[in-house]
Amino acid sequence: METTLFIDGEERQARNSATYAIHNPARPSELVGHAASAGIAEVDDAMQSAHNAFTSWSATSLDERASYLATVADELNRDAADVEMRTRLFTQEHGKTLFETTIEINRLADRFAQVAGFADVIKQEDEIKGAQFDTIVTRQARGVVTLIVPWNWPLAILGSKLPQALLAGNTVVIKLSEQSTLAPALTIIKIAKMFPKGVINLITGDGTKIGDRLVGHPLVRHVNFTGSIPIGRHVMQTAAQNITPVTLELGGNDAGILLDDVPLDEAFFKKLYLSVFLTSGQICMALKRLYVSAKIFDDVVDGLSAVMTNQTIGDGLQDGVTLGPLNNLKQKKIVEAMIEEAQTRGEDVRFFGKIHDEAQFAEGYFLRPSLIVNASHDLSAVKDEQFGPTLPIIAYDSEDEAVHFANDSSYGLSSSVWSQDTNRAMTLARRLEAGFTNINGHGPTAMDGLSPFGGVKQSGIGRNFGVDGIKQFQDIHAISAPLGNLLD
Repeated sequence: METTLFIDGEERQARNSATYAIHNPARPSELVGHAASAGIAEVDDAMQSAHNAFTSWSATSLDERASYLATVADELNRDAADVEMRTRLFTQEHGKTLFETTIEINRLADRFAQVAGFADVIKQEDEIKGAQFDTIVTRQARGVVTLIVPWNWPLAILGSKLPQALLAGNTVVIKLSEQSTLAPALTIIKIAKMFPKGVINLITGDGTKIGDRLVGHPLVRHVNFTGSIPIGRHVMQTAAQNITPVTLELGGNDAGILLDDVPLDEAFFKKLYLSVFLTSGQICMALKRLYVSAKIFDDVVDGLSAVMTNQTIGDGLQDGVTLGPLNNLKQKKIVEAMIEEAQTRGEDVRFFGKIHDEAQFAEGYFLRPSLIVNASHDLSAVKDEQFGPTLPIIAYDSEDEAVHFANDSSYGLSSSVWSQDTNRAMTLARRLEAGFTNINGHGPTAMDGLSPFGGVKQSGIGRNFGVDGIKQFQDIHAISAPLGNLLD
């Protein structure tokens, strides 16, 4: 498989036919394909293409733009053979299971349909009738927008940015991660061909070489980035040179609080497991620190352990496999170092799951899912984002103590409270320092995209999803006139 760039309405190779290789994380010796490796010149071409298309695209009505989004929702996954090919390819290059890639491939089309339905809300303007003036507050598209998505859930995360930017009237340049490019590129090109020339442009390549140009280009009017805190900090600094506004969805070290009345049944523990270990824990909004009432602590450890014991670790394309490898060696080493630190300090680290193929497990970027039981608060696995299949689980004695533990972090992406008493859970949720809090759920399976999502503290700036996620891509434009001239 070899994928191209998409610039000014057509697929094209990078100059000198430059590419980079992508290997299967379940079998690092297996070459999956090559992706075009763009340079600065291709970035400039993409920016110019988007800039040229902006005037006509932004002049279309909201209803017209919504119609384009609805077309994507209807057509993107109509060809079953194409969907199966992209899904299997995605599993090969990424490592997640077919179950997970199927969710992601389908969810992108759903996001386009959902955002198309927001058109009537976005049309609404605010009216201010003052003592001397009438004012109408409108919103207008910003211009060329750079969308940068990470490797873990690239299409699902793109679904929080791309349809929103387009409905708002912007044109876009998309940058995919080098760690997960092939199936996402094929999907984006398929979408881009449904729009006028230049509205959607795709760049793939080495972020260390072209990232600053994508963010700091003089034609860029907004940057929407999802990724790590260190790179997000650099994106913000680079965009500041042109006073370019940014939306940053950065790392999360999400806390979950289990109150003493949670239902300790099999369904509860399966739901809790998915909140933590979906995509081997490689989700920004996965549950990454679990605080449990001391009254039920041992029961929770036993119940979650039982679910984890039944997992099978292996190649995501194999029947029966429920947990794939980590996406890349760098991430595997980060998680391994956290676990090794805990073991060296004598922490209670427990490993679970069955290995599907021992030889493959030794070759690939696999880790067995693990718990760090009653973890010390100063462990890196507690203080920092693991982004892998390990979970520190910690007992607390009072709700005040649980809130203190949860908030004692520089992160603030999402969080959760679990209880059969919704009012009790809601009272606690209001005290948590996070951009998003679930009650009796956590992670991507616990949100529907209708509400705004983003972080506080070092977990980000701005919001994706919902009506607010569309407004992020617009500037406020107030139009005023003497009293009685604009409003009745």
